[in-house]
Amino acid sequence: MKNRLKNQTSPYLLQHASQPVDWYPWGDEAFAKAKREEKPIFLSVGYSTCHWCHVMAHECFENEKIASVLNRYFVSIKVDREERPDIDSVYMAVCQAFTGSGGWPMSIFMTAEQKPFFAGAYFPPETVHGRMGFFPLLLTVAAKWETEREKLLDSADYLISCLHQSDQAKNQTILDRLPELAAEQFNDQFDSACGGFGPAPKFPLPHNLIFLMLYALQNNSRKTADQALFTLERMRRGGIYDQIGYGFSRYSTDRYFLVPHFEKMLYDNALLIISYAAAYCLSGKKVFLDTARETAEYVCRELGDSQGGFYSAQDADSEGEEGKFYVFRKQEILAVLGEKRGNAFLSHFGMTEKGNFEGKNIPNLLNGKEIDETFDAERKLLYTYRKSRAALHLDDKILTAWNSLMICALSVLYRVTGENQYLLRAQQTQLFIESYLSEHAQLYVGCRNGVRTTKGFLDDYACYTAALLCLYEADEDAGRLKRAEEILYESEAQFGDNTGGYFLYGAKNGTLITRPKETFDGALPSGNSVMAYCLVRLSQLVPEEERRAEYRRKAERQLAFLSSQARQNPTGYGMFLTALLYYLSPPKKITVVTTKTDSREKILSALPLYADVKILTEETGQYQLKNNKTTYYICENNTCRLPTNEPPCTAGQATLRHMHFGRESVPLSSADTGSDSCRPDFPGAYPPQ
Repeated sequence: MKNRLKNQTSPYLLQHASQPVDWYPWGDEAFAKAKREEKPIFLSVGYSTCHWCHVMAHECFENEKIASVLNRYFVSIKVDREERPDIDSVYMAVCQAFTGSGGWPMSIFMTAEQKPFFAGAYFPPETVHGRMGFFPLLLTVAAKWETEREKLLDSADYLISCLHQSDQAKNQTILDRLPELAAEQFNDQFDSACGGFGPAPKFPLPHNLIFLMLYALQNNSRKTADQALFTLERMRRGGIYDQIGYGFSRYSTDRYFLVPHFEKMLYDNALLIISYAAAYCLSGKKVFLDTARETAEYVCRELGDSQGGFYSAQDADSEGEEGKFYVFRKQEILAVLGEKRGNAFLSHFGMTEKGNFEGKNIPNLLNGKEIDETFDAERKLLYTYRKSRAALHLDDKILTAWNSLMICALSVLYRVTGENQYLLRAQQTQLFIESYLSEHAQLYVGCRNGVRTTKGFLDDYACYTAALLCLYEADEDAGRLKRAEEILYESEAQFGDNTGGYFLYGAKNGTLITRPKETFDGALPSGNSVMAYCLVRLSQLVPEEERRAEYRRKAERQLAFLSSQARQNPTGYGMFLTALLYYLSPPKKITVVTTKTDSREKILSALPLYADVKILTEETGQYQLKNNKTTYYICENNTCRLPTNEPPCTAGQATLRHMHFGRESVPLSSADTGSDSCRPDFPGAYPPQ
């Protein structure tokens, strides 16, 4: 039996198309039915690679008894949060208001007018251990709808009024000290033994690490650099990093970065490529560059579309079991690699008979063993074996915002390595967006099998503008800059607000019960923070002074708006803080005049990542060679130096000794991290919580 989701393109909705629940997609048909039949609506929001979404789907939505109650008393709507971030944002605020937290699957009960009166996340089918079961909850809500409907409607109206109350801060001004305050708060939260910030679960939050590294560079802060680099090293060593097939999982369930929530998201890996490339430039440690390369290899291999786009995610589950694809028993390793090499591999990657995760093993290097190429052949054998053993669900929709982040990542990796393959792939992805996900200046959220979804939201416009700017920094194609301005202009028309900031959705997206301005940088940077970055960078990159001044005014207004939002909790605004650092300390401008024998890629990869670079040939005539050698013209803080044949601080060699920290580099595995060891019982059992 197929329900009304059978003709949808979303992988998440299609996962529910054969369930006995009479699901509707979000739209007028569902709301008209609810109004006509005077029924409440049950709204379920999730995404296709969400483990607990799978659990609730199996336990509840495939349950005939529960489905019959839903079909009799409710109109049920299913939404993919990745295709409709506006719906997700509005009702996640509702869920957090009801429960104090949020998460997916998100479960909302509301009226035909979209007004919510009850919310939660995952529910088991029956009440257990004090957690309300979904079946009794449905019966309770249905009964109250019949007998106490006015109370439910009153509570819905009250909640809506609370959500509509403005939280805009008054007297908005740019707060220059926010980066310093954030660095201090990160220092207080830093786990000096295991890396990361705060308790488990630990999310990578690469935009926070990017901020910390830039702050360290600008403020000569050895301590801040150590924290970011040590965290990146521990993640690389842990099970959150796939030691066999590369790439990072969504988060670590424990303090140690050992046991991940196994799903892999495009956006995490894109931002982590940038983080590790920046860590290489800051520290000079090859392991960071290798990690960036390996992560890019994973994304292109596993998530790459032949036409140039990138798919969204790989699932945590295989054959209904979380992590089954990734874990090994000892005997499996020996069977694939043989006794001698197998035992060496087991020892190196912390794997034992007992296991470190539910009787099985997650390969990791938290035991302090070398991160090198010694076991590359064995890893390739295990990669092939692993793929033959189980399969992962692939969410194959292609999202504009996430693909834009990948363009940024590949552009940065090209700048750091000088390897043309990364630039070509970034250009190919940008062409895909232009061909399949845009129409003049109108962007779309995404597509699947060539079919576009809904019109784009702020995040799509902000991230694509950033992608165009990153690509411009890589290939100096002036058309990128012009296109970035066109997209930004359209985003201001659709989402801008004359009181400051940008709304999540615009007039072309329809209307919901509230119109949020998302500013918090959670798992993904917010559209408002990315817009701040774009405005700052345009004010520094466009050639005409008049346009630079215009963008600077807009950037200052956006930075002031976000300052008012971030002042209470600056650590939750890492991307905004990065934009603020770019504003407060603009990158130096380096113009390179090359000889006929110079390689553009070699010169670019040898220059600092935090710099605006223009590479010219002698024939341009605007700048001259000095001594008939490659010549560098460097300007910083509104002052230009004399031309020189000596390149500025070299990427990959710009180690922390250049920042006058007093010692040459950040040690890996043996950083000054206090006496609290983070190597409990390795190799051996899963670390105690």
